[in-house]
Amino acid sequence: MNDYSQLQKKIGIKLKNQKLLENAFVHRSYLNEHRKEGLQNNERIEFLGDAVLELASTRHLFDKCPDESEGAMTSFRSALVKGKHLAEIARELDLGKYLFLSHGEEQSGGREKNYILANTVEALIGAIYLDRGYKVAEKFINKFITTKLDEIIEKGLHVDAKSRFQEMCQEIEDKTPYYKVLKEEGPDHEKTFIMGAYIEEELIGKGKGTSKQNAEDQAAKSALKAKEWE
Repeated sequence: MNDYSQLQKKIGIKLKNQKLLENAFVHRSYLNEHRKEGLQNNERIEFLGDAVLELASTRHLFDKCPDESEGAMTSFRSALVKGKHLAEIARELDLGKYLFLSHGEEQSGGREKNYILANTVEALIGAIYLDRGYKVAEKFINKFITTKLDEIIEKGLHVDAKSRFQEMCQEIEDKTPYYKVLKEEGPDHEKTFIMGAYIEEELIGKGKGTSKQNAEDQAAKSALKAKEWE
């Protein structure tokens, strides 16, 4: 087992069950090479952490943004819990160094991949919730995640690129954009998508991501830049 004392000091939370903490860092690829008794990948605990994160961030926005509409708060929440933001939190906490990865995932730079780091943050939240309860998990979320809300609003990071691209297309060109899969790469469990953003038959921008939604978002950002609509 890794020594998690430095991490627990950094987050100000000590877990009673260190096995739960260890579980939060076990990527599924690791178990393909290591059949360690009692060890599970972090996907189930990540699923739980995702739900806790959504509830805590929703409550934070409800309390802190009394004058905002439901739509605005939904945009803020999406920005708070999106993978790129969570990956930045993971880097601040240096979570990558604690990961259990397969040799292949290690060689491909798994400790720096946004989606793995983001999933690890959610798994860590799940572990805190199971071990210390909702209030302590909420405290962690408000200390490291929702505290970035002002910066997100100031930098406009809550603005959805796809919505912005559609709005500009309809306003300037009186057209509705659409997206197509240009290419799929990798095995089924780790597929990467390349999507194209189109206006009529013209390809305006391309984007790559670990889901079609992420790739479409990147394509929209590329298209906004290409059209100088940023």
